[in-house]
Amino acid sequence: MEAGEIGGTLLFLLAAAGAVVAAVAIGAVDFSRPLTSAAAPLGFQEAVSWLIGVLEGTSSAAADVYGAWVAVRAGVIAPVLQVAVWACMVMSVMLVVEAVYNSVVSLGVKVIGWRPEWRFKWKPLDGADDEEKGSAHYPFVLVQIPMYNELEVYKLSIAAACELQWPKDRIIVQVLDDSTDPLIKNLVEVECENWANKGVNIKYATRTSRKGFKAGALKKGMECDYAIQSEYIAIFDADFQPEPDFLLRTVPFLVHNPEVALVQARWSFVNDTASLLTRVQKMFFDYHFKVEQEAGSATFSFFSFNGTAGVWRTLAIKEAGGWKDRTTVEDMDLAVRATLKGWKFVYVGDVRVKSELPSTYRAYCRQQFRWSSGGAHLFRKMAKDVLVAKDVSLLKKSYMLYSFFLVRRVIAPTAACILYNIILPISVTIPELYLPVWGVAYIPTVLTIVTAIRHPKNLHIMPFWILFESVMTVRRMRAALTGLLELEGFNQWVVTKKVGNDLDSEVPLLQKSRKRLRDRVNFSEIGFSVFLFLCASYNLAFHGTTSYYIYLYLQGLAFLLLGFNFTGTFSCCQ
Repeated sequence: MEAGEIGGTLLFLLAAAGAVVAAVAIGAVDFSRPLTSAAAPLGFQEAVSWLIGVLEGTSSAAADVYGAWVAVRAGVIAPVLQVAVWACMVMSVMLVVEAVYNSVVSLGVKVIGWRPEWRFKWKPLDGADDEEKGSAHYPFVLVQIPMYNELEVYKLSIAAACELQWPKDRIIVQVLDDSTDPLIKNLVEVECENWANKGVNIKYATRTSRKGFKAGALKKGMECDYAIQSEYIAIFDADFQPEPDFLLRTVPFLVHNPEVALVQARWSFVNDTASLLTRVQKMFFDYHFKVEQEAGSATFSFFSFNGTAGVWRTLAIKEAGGWKDRTTVEDMDLAVRATLKGWKFVYVGDVRVKSELPSTYRAYCRQQFRWSSGGAHLFRKMAKDVLVAKDVSLLKKSYMLYSFFLVRRVIAPTAACILYNIILPISVTIPELYLPVWGVAYIPTVLTIVTAIRHPKNLHIMPFWILFESVMTVRRMRAALTGLLELEGFNQWVVTKKVGNDLDSEVPLLQKSRKRLRDRVNFSEIGFSVFLFLCASYNLAFHGTTSYYIYLYLQGLAFLLLGFNFTGTFSCCQ
């Protein structure tokens, strides 16, 4: 058990204790009202009897439909929803404690200037500055670039990989092309031949089937004869463009620290200012890298591999069981299995790799569905393995199960969606339902602050981010439940569409066809917007003691705009 793990655990317990003390001090935690109402409610049996009497015409209030509604609302609906409210309150507290803990660690890292070199040894490789020593001191590195019909970006990633600073006899660039379009396959192969003619050790590899998708391609690539000798494997998706010194800055962590399995770099984006959609996406990813990845690396030396922009130790991949295609998050799967074998990870936030954000709402939704569904599905598959692992401390197990899996993969999307998109709108029609102000106001405020505190330059788009994330919670909750319960589509893999950042490329474009209406609009978002507008209008007309209509109108508008794809680089009119 290391000092980082102990310190991380103490900080988490301190954050949890602080939340409890604050709640008690202000009198926010009050469970004396979960099943009470302004009007004396009927019991469940009484409410059922009342309803039966109304239907049979034997009740004296048979003609009083409103009276029947009030009775059922107070005696049945409100108590059931109240249980859901308190469940969401508990989950919200868990979520805010997790967010505050990660933010405190992340801010502490920034304030003290902590760097990975404080914990893990780093120095330039022997001979890096001495040409006379030759390349013997450099380990053999395999650079893998998996791609699938990546017409718009294949040249960018291949060029960046071929320009990495490393002895040419100690590196192989392997392009794993699973493309199904003959034209694209031919273009990628020609590009590889062009770089090979320039003296680059590059290999073009294809498969007869796409079995296992990305995981299958990476696994097949490692089995090639020329790849067996590689000590380390760098992985870049087709839209990623590493800087030439990427390997020189990351591989030394692996060379000088035999317990380290992975060095993960941070993503940067070439199109983060292209639209409002990409701006709010950048806030999401900045929080992930600046807070979650940094906190995990600084405390428990564990975080999820992001699937790209990282360097693996080949031995660690093999010891962990290699690449597996049992989930849609093969990167997270490998990271968890490697951790259970005792390996450690290093996150280097000052090493950035350029990439591309999804430019359309639908592409982003597909990406988030794959990640959310896969993460929850992996939790289902790996929870037992984490519990019985012998090479991991109890504190790290607790962190993996509670923080990494339960809170982030299941509770985060579920609590937010149910509370703010379902219960809150419905509550305007049920005055007997009690929503504690600390749950619907204080907790969202804290979550907004801990998110914004690391994004001071993006404060002006914070309102848009809040509304956008509110919409995305519906998508993420559906994905998380799909993966957790293994519902239909839980193992669906859809490659995120790229557009590239070279608009003047001479690469021929594929013929585009006009999309059908159902492919140009998102009916679920439109339906949700109608529901929210109705609730907001009811609250405006009969607001009683609650006035949520302004928020509900804004939320409904966000759903409507995203329903018609009026964001990003695509809309329903195109």
